[in-house]
Amino acid sequence: MKRALLLLAILALPAASHAARQGGTPVALVTAETLNQLLVVDLGSRQVIRRIPMPADPENVEANGINTAAAVVSTRAGSVTLLSLPRLRVRRTIRGFASPHIAAFSPSGRYLYVTDDARGQLVVIAVRRGRVLARRFVGRGAHHIAVRPDGNLLWIVLGERAKEIVVVNTSRPAHPWVRARLFDNGGLAHDAAFTPNGKRVWVGYDDRSSVAVFDARTYRILSTLPAGKPPQHVAFGIRFGYVTSGNDGRLRVFSFTGRQLGVARTPRGSFNLGLGGGLVLTPSLTEGTLTELRDSGSRMWSGRVAPAARDAALAILP
Repeated sequence: MKRALLLLAILALPAASHAARQGGTPVALVTAETLNQLLVVDLGSRQVIRRIPMPADPENVEANGINTAAAVVSTRAGSVTLLSLPRLRVRRTIRGFASPHIAAFSPSGRYLYVTDDARGQLVVIAVRRGRVLARRFVGRGAHHIAVRPDGNLLWIVLGERAKEIVVVNTSRPAHPWVRARLFDNGGLAHDAAFTPNGKRVWVGYDDRSSVAVFDARTYRILSTLPAGKPPQHVAFGIRFGYVTSGNDGRLRVFSFTGRQLGVARTPRGSFNLGLGGGLVLTPSLTEGTLTELRDSGSRMWSGRVAPAARDAALAILP
């Protein structure tokens, strides 16, 4: 465990030093769905410094990598709220979804992809204008999204316990089209993420304690990795890959080649991950805590911020 924490502390160094140089304040944006709020947690003071009202049931939050926009998906309200960064102002709330769940920005930050699982749609939003560009049927239950680093391809898992993954070409974001459908014999898929070089896709499952590593070109499973109790969520930072097992209360740290480097303890229910600039955040849905892994020696900080904390993203405020 100490080795994992040390690795994560080293990884956090660039973000903290960058924020200090720029005079910025690193904060966590945390969805508190039972409160219908987006919480802004100052990672220096470890206090909630703002509470932004959201439409009912805000579940997922994403911030783009260039710190210009964030998006909050409110499932029960059938809406997506766009916020401008770094000022954190609500720009627009887009309605008309049946059951939106997951949002992911394109690498450029210009487009937002949202899955509407009740309608089986991929919805493409032009972030700057706050306008829906496309609604494309990709398959019932469309849920987790993996974005290839060049932005030209998505893997969409069709459900939280999915037998099918759809590959969508987004080289023209306003005109996405289905390129392939994968029927995964590895198990019931839950989450997916591209490796930083775009050559592999790691898929977490809802029915087994392993992650499958796919060849992104041939769609074949190349290997499996230990991952703890399902469901697992997967994400990649600048130098490492991360796999959460919320039911185990564990965060596993991997090299991009799949070598496990260490395991960190987290509160039970810590499923989702928020990464950015070298910081690792994981909120707990059941404990209402936010766990931050950063350049604070080799310590892991956890604090309760809400009755339920589902998702988190990193932003730098002025």
